[in-house]
Amino acid sequence: MKTIAALQDLVTAASLDIEPSAAELDAIEQEMPLIRAEVELLDAQIMTIDRPANELDARRIRRARRRVLAARRLLANKATAQVPGVGA
Repeated sequence: MKTIAALQDLVTAASLDIEPSAAELDAIEQEMPLIRAEVELLDAQIMTIDRPANELDARRIRRARRRVLAARRLLANKATAQVPGVGA
């Protein structure tokens, strides 16, 4: 029978405790409007899990979906604008 004790070093390596780099933090900051919009949509959907959605709930979900789509569009446009030779 093979032991897996030698593999434990890979799982519990000290290198997993590193902080995010400045580039990773910048990427998170760029995506923050989308993250917030997705959380808002999730909150609106969670509110209707245990009961039927009324008209106000349906409007809240529609608005949240539109915000998610708008945030995704802005993020995609920023990414396209930053690629040289793409866009204008």
